[in-house]
Amino acid sequence: MLFPTLAFAVFFLIVFLGDRLLPTRARAGWLLLASLFFYFLWLPPYLLLLLADIGVNYLFLRRMLYHLAQGGESAKLAARRWLIASIVFTVGILAVFKYAAFLLGIAGPFAALLGGEAPSVAEILLPLGISFYSFQLIALHVDVYRGELAPPRNLARYALFVCFFPQLIAGPILRGRELLPQIEEGGRPTADRNRRGIWLITAGLLKKVVFGDFLLAPLVDAAYGNPGVISAPLHLVATYAFAFQIYFDFSGYTDMARGIALLLGYELPLNFEEPYLSRNPTEFWRRWHMTLSRWLRDYLYIPLGGNRKGGMRTTINLFLTMLLGGLWHGAGWNFVIWGGLHGVLLSVHRPMRSRRDPEAKLVLGDWWRIFLCFHVVTFLWIFFRASTFMDAIIVIETILFGNWNVAMPVWGFLLCALAAALHFLERAWRPRVMAARKRSAGIGGTIAEGLVFGVVLALVVAASGRGAEFIYFQF
Repeated sequence: MLFPTLAFAVFFLIVFLGDRLLPTRARAGWLLLASLFFYFLWLPPYLLLLLADIGVNYLFLRRMLYHLAQGGESAKLAARRWLIASIVFTVGILAVFKYAAFLLGIAGPFAALLGGEAPSVAEILLPLGISFYSFQLIALHVDVYRGELAPPRNLARYALFVCFFPQLIAGPILRGRELLPQIEEGGRPTADRNRRGIWLITAGLLKKVVFGDFLLAPLVDAAYGNPGVISAPLHLVATYAFAFQIYFDFSGYTDMARGIALLLGYELPLNFEEPYLSRNPTEFWRRWHMTLSRWLRDYLYIPLGGNRKGGMRTTINLFLTMLLGGLWHGAGWNFVIWGGLHGVLLSVHRPMRSRRDPEAKLVLGDWWRIFLCFHVVTFLWIFFRASTFMDAIIVIETILFGNWNVAMPVWGFLLCALAAALHFLERAWRPRVMAARKRSAGIGGTIAEGLVFGVVLALVVAASGRGAEFIYFQF
């Protein structure tokens, strides 16, 4: 079930009513059943895989906790072995389903050189959300091992943390401290959370259905579905369009996920913060897919040594982190190159950073930094969107050396400008709407909000014919 569908609306209405009618102590169990049913509807056999992943990892966690409770160095070492076993098991399942074909494809040429037969593997449908919930499992176990987090009280609480349905399929990637205490409380529905939830769902629908699917996707698909066929200007405008399509698609999903969770009484972390207004690559990764960026920092970059072992080692750590971050997005050379180039960007920018506060407010003089950062990021999106590395090269060659003696697609550039304006307005819209929720409690404010919701809903219904899945579902 996709969020912007009637089927999901009916499902969520049942879940919402059940959650509100049940006593607090029963809400976690109800949401766990709803989450498992939600996943079951995607592909029933993969529910068994999810349950196996949860069950085996929970056993590993209990064994780790048993040894940690014993105290002493030998017990700590034994607990560490169970932690490693959990990570190997989780990454192993992810690797089999996501990277087996890619790795065997790499091994093929070497096998041929040695006179052997190239290995092959049947195409396997990737289980939805496996990249996201695998990272959540690893983070939870590492935090418990480090003593930074109390473990879940029982298997049911543990399972709900892993498969909480609003964010199960495409994040945000949660930490234990962000969700487990709320699960123990049974959620806290309030009028404030209801209002914010409705606003976020409305914004998410507008971004995803109207802008991402209806306005931008056809232009992107026309160019990237047939690279090199259409004119150079159309390839260029399609590349700009994809930069906004993937943002509206993914941030729209996150807004809806956070809004749905708020209606159930749960707060999920912000995952995007106007990333195309970033002034440099480092700031971009603090604003784009923020929960993944924090995960890569805390569980990969810092354990590798971070910036504690000299400039050269820091550069290597940054590059490896982003290389693996690219591979997390997809099993293909184009994703490896996309991640590696971002690693190069971060490594080059790091010694050039000024002492200026990275959280400082934007000023007019920042325009050229934002302009440059946006265009570099947009160029790298070519590798992300293209089906293969060679398709990416064709798109780049077409933009640079293709036929420019044609009419410019003014309508396409105007559409991208409209998307950019909406993105810029988010910076002012988000805090003002969230603050206005307290001031608009009167009848006038309620009517105004109702009109906004009605207009957006009408636009969503009018634009909902394409029914495209969320881009990040494939990861």
